Amino acid sequence: MPFYLVLLNTRFRAVYVSFALIYACLLAIPLTYAQSDQVEFDVTRFSGGLNHPWGMAFLPDGNLLVTERTGRLRLVKPDGQLLDPIKNVPEVYTIKQGGLLDVAIDPDFKANRLIYFSYAEPLATAEGTIAGTAVARAELTNNSLKNLKVIFRQSPKVHGGIHFGSRLAFSPDGSLFVTLGERGDHMEEAQNTDNHLGAIIRIRTDGSIPDDNPFINDSKAKPEIWSYGHRSVQGAAIHPKTGELWIHEHGPRGGDEINIPKPGSNYGWPNASYGVHYSMMPIRDEHAEQGYEEPIYYWTPSVAPSGMLFYTGSLFPKWRGNLFIGTLAGQHLIRLTVSHNKVLNEEKLLKNTMRFRDVEQGPDGALYLLTDEDDGQILKLVPAAE
Repeated sequence: MPFYLVLLNTRFRAVYVSFALIYACLLAIPLTYAQSDQVEFDVTRFSGGLNHPWGMAFLPDGNLLVTERTGRLRLVKPDGQLLDPIKNVPEVYTIKQGGLLDVAIDPDFKANRLIYFSYAEPLATAEGTIAGTAVARAELTNNSLKNLKVIFRQSPKVHGGIHFGSRLAFSPDGSLFVTLGERGDHMEEAQNTDNHLGAIIRIRTDGSIPDDNPFINDSKAKPEIWSYGHRSVQGAAIHPKTGELWIHEHGPRGGDEINIPKPGSNYGWPNASYGVHYSMMPIRDEHAEQGYEEPIYYWTPSVAPSGMLFYTGSLFPKWRGNLFIGTLAGQHLIRLTVSHNKVLNEEKLLKNTMRFRDVEQGPDGALYLLTDEDDGQILKLVPAAE
């Protein structure tokens, strides 16, 4: 039995476990973290056998769609059974951080069967393959995609295999937010609105542009852009009360940020950050002083956040309204207490366990977590049994 499976059959109480001890002893040793709002919960293995899963979304019937970065789209039954890959997924550019990325369900899925997914789209040129983040929609029917249409392509496509973004989030008005990255070596372009690098875009479900987008009347800017000056945004969620988009983005060495993107606003990358470049060259941390928006929260050192969820379920009443974020470098699940656009408290759950790529709320109110591994798993978090 792999040592991490021992972990999954163990009850966690506020869930602080040393993975090194599990490995050494093949025993799960829970550590209690005492605080006034302590919640006891169990973690079980819901499903597995996934190759670096990236995004997931629940269908109205309780089935779960999961993307694998290698280019496969999978359906997981409510009992955890993993079905064969869904047919007719377009070619993706599987390189470093590129591949098949996020997936989202149309708000009117029961009527139209439409799903949306983002991916690194390749283009062969005389100088080699270039790529950019694309978003497609298609009808999901009989384990196959039909009537597929690409509704957005990041421009320009460039060389490199990092910082594709990308999360999808539906606004209450039905428009679709797409978070992007500045593609690494092209970070200076994040300050320009004549391209999509380092931007968050807002489109309609057919790819057309809402009339109230901030740059709709700017002939020098891409009209899809909602905000810019971002690095690589791998978390997005709509606040359940305000309807605002919340995002988090990777910093370099430190400076991972949470932002509430305002239309037309500039978030400073690469001219402002609470981290430093990988070369150790400093970056000015003043945002507002340079005319940029300040993050509402940040982490230094970096935790490498990925996935984002406002909890609205009834299984964990003490957590209702809390913000949950998976971490890759941090290898834990973050729970944030938020109020009036401010973070009041942070708690680390499942500390020092796995790389958590995404977190979603199931129709049963449980939390579901994707682990970023060759043999990726879906973990299920429920209240502890009496």
